[in-house]
Amino acid sequence: MVPPDQVSYVEGDGTGIPVRPEETEGRKGKQADQPAKTREVKLGCVFTQTQENSEGQPVRDPDRTSYVATLQPAAEFGALLRAHAFQRGLGLARLVVFLGDGAAWVWELARVNFPMAIFILDFFHAAEHLEALAAALWGEGTDQAKSLGEQWAKLLKEQPDGLEQVLRAARQALPRSGQRRTLALKQITYFESNTDRMRYAEYQARGLFIGSGVIEAGCKTVIGRRLKQSGMFWGVRGAQNVLDIRCMLENRHFNLFWEQYRKPLQTSHQSN
Repeated sequence: MVPPDQVSYVEGDGTGIPVRPEETEGRKGKQADQPAKTREVKLGCVFTQTQENSEGQPVRDPDRTSYVATLQPAAEFGALLRAHAFQRGLGLARLVVFLGDGAAWVWELARVNFPMAIFILDFFHAAEHLEALAAALWGEGTDQAKSLGEQWAKLLKEQPDGLEQVLRAARQALPRSGQRRTLALKQITYFESNTDRMRYAEYQARGLFIGSGVIEAGCKTVIGRRLKQSGMFWGVRGAQNVLDIRCMLENRHFNLFWEQYRKPLQTSHQSN
């Protein structure tokens, strides 16, 4: 039974795991002249919110966070995450929110599979880009850049027209030419492309989360602690098996899976 006031959140992210050389054959690495050494695991999570604390901040429902993970491409991952979300009652939720970072594949996945959702770009990623914008305008590491980055982050988070104020000030401060102008324009374009996902004052007024910390923590706990340890080099098939088990454990489904898995074995043993 889904509570009538439930908000369902969906998040997605990716992280690389070390694999054997044959698993990266023909794949380009981060450096153009080097082969890939990792394969990306795409992790998705679904959690719910039905209440706020005394200060009006959203509270994640306990034991209501679940995960799916795959080494398949984004399209397959999107379908898997969508199916999982609907199994978790997304279709009956009062509101659906998709939280993500600025990766293009994440927003395309959200657009295709969760068109009913409110899209929110993780505030802390946005704040990092504000720091980069201030550094491009005033010089990296300068007191002015640091102070301005903090002021802009506060505006972006708390004021309905915060982003407009930031971009107006940034355009007025643009150098006439040079690398700093190029870097600043790149950051301005980033904000212009994500304007509709950065209405943080509105989201907070509605009692919604604005950070994607759940999926970022999941990349460390669900994937990193088991598949990214020193000396590990995975085959894709073995890694996927481990990912499935990790998700079952985190989702509290392992005992149910084991009971279903054992039934054929017990039947076969009794018949013999």
